[in-house]
Amino acid sequence: MTSNTQLEPKQPQPLAIAEERIILHNISWETFERLLVEAGDNRNTRFHYLDGMLEIMSPLSRHEGSNRFIESLISAIADELDLNLRKLGSLTMKRRDRQAGGEPDSCYYIQNEPLIRHKPEVDLTLDPPPDLVLEVDITNPSSRRLPIYANLGVPELWTYNGRTLQYYHLQDGTYQPIDHSPTFPWLPPTIILEYLDKRFEIGETKAIRQFRAWVREQHL
Repeated sequence: MTSNTQLEPKQPQPLAIAEERIILHNISWETFERLLVEAGDNRNTRFHYLDGMLEIMSPLSRHEGSNRFIESLISAIADELDLNLRKLGSLTMKRRDRQAGGEPDSCYYIQNEPLIRHKPEVDLTLDPPPDLVLEVDITNPSSRRLPIYANLGVPELWTYNGRTLQYYHLQDGTYQPIDHSPTFPWLPPTIILEYLDKRFEIGETKAIRQFRAWVREQHL
C-alpha cells in the first residue's frame, strides 16, 4: 500500500544558548571592584568593565567545551615546540587608570612568560598583559570587549563564535583583523576550525593526537 503522507521539511534549529549575560550601565569602578571581591574566586561568572559599563557573563557547556578544546590545542603546540607557556585562564585583568577590566575565557603568557614565571599573582599595573587572549562567544558578539583588551594592552586576541575564528593584532591602540597569528604565523585559523569539528567525529583525545602530528609536520 502506498502512503500519501508527505513529510514536512525539517526546520533549521536555533543555536543553543551558550552564554547567559547581564549588562549594566553607569557602574562606578568602586562598585566593580566590590562585586569582584564579593563574588570571590570560586565562581563561573566572568566580569567585563569599561567606562561604567559592566557585563556579567556565565558560560554554559557549549561555550566552555570550545574554550577548553582550543586551550588543549594551544597546550599541544607548546609541548611540541618546547615553548614555555603559562596559562592563566580567566585571569582578572584590570587597570583603574584606564577604567578597564576583563576576565577572558583563556589567556596565555608566551613571549613574556619569563617575566611573570616566578609570580603567583599578576598585577597589570606592574606586569605586562597576557600575550594572547581567547574570547568564545557563541550566541553574542564579542566585539564590545575588544576595547577593553585594547585598553589593557593585550597584543593578540582570538575570537571564536561557533563558526569562525578570527585573529586580531593590536595596532595603534585598536585591534585589526589579521589572517595570521603573530605568535603562531604558521597556524591558519582554518586548521583550528577543522579540529574543532573533528572532536565531534573522532573524540577529543584522538583529535588532539592528530593535531600534534600536524604541528610536527609543519616543523620538520
